[in-house]
Amino acid sequence: MVGGRSPRTERGLFAVVRFLLAVFVLAAVVVGAALLAPHALEEVDDVEIDDPTSPVQFEEPPPAGDRDPDQVDPADPNESGYDASAGTIDSDPVEDFVHAEVNERRAEDGLEPLEWDGTVASVSRAHSQDLHEREYFDHTNPDGEGPFDRFTEVGDYCRAYGENIAMTWVDREVRSDSSDEVTRHETPDQLAEGLVEQWMDSPPHREAMLSDSWDRGGVGVYLTDDGQVFATHNFCETA
Repeated sequence: MVGGRSPRTERGLFAVVRFLLAVFVLAAVVVGAALLAPHALEEVDDVEIDDPTSPVQFEEPPPAGDRDPDQVDPADPNESGYDASAGTIDSDPVEDFVHAEVNERRAEDGLEPLEWDGTVASVSRAHSQDLHEREYFDHTNPDGEGPFDRFTEVGDYCRAYGENIAMTWVDREVRSDSSDEVTRHETPDQLAEGLVEQWMDSPPHREAMLSDSWDRGGVGVYLTDDGQVFATHNFCETA
């Protein structure tokens, strides 16, 4: 599955845009006797839009590390949470733990860390909630908008853009397809580690996380009232 593209011709902007769209992974979930098998589409797409008569134009990126950026997705639900047996799990620390965990994996691979981008995170968070609210699991939403479309409705400074999505649960047993190990996410750090492990266990997702193209990233986590978790990690290249 590949994402849509947004050439933005209505604004007179033509550029060479690499759109790297990483594919999704679905957690295996044990609910009673039912086991949902993990699933990933092994496709990565590069899209180029080229008009040699027009110069490349991008906005100046906002400061990195801002939790409350000026540019936000109007559908961003902000913080969500779930009252787990070991205590309340809020989305903000889960997002921070995922970001830190991904950078640890990048460091192990000799790569520079991703800077936190609050605008990208806002777009990611809005998509995670939308996955739940409109009951689909895809990079392209029911309106036909892909990851790059959703970002360019909010900002215009990423020259390349990528996305990983995942779904899992808290306070329920979940089984890894790669190791057949059953785990239970009861704290923010356990949940974050489980999400990153899902992506690391899938070659195209791992490739997206460990690409040296990205310099920024934003994580958006949405926790539902029944403990279901949707996570979106978007990647951005600004230089």
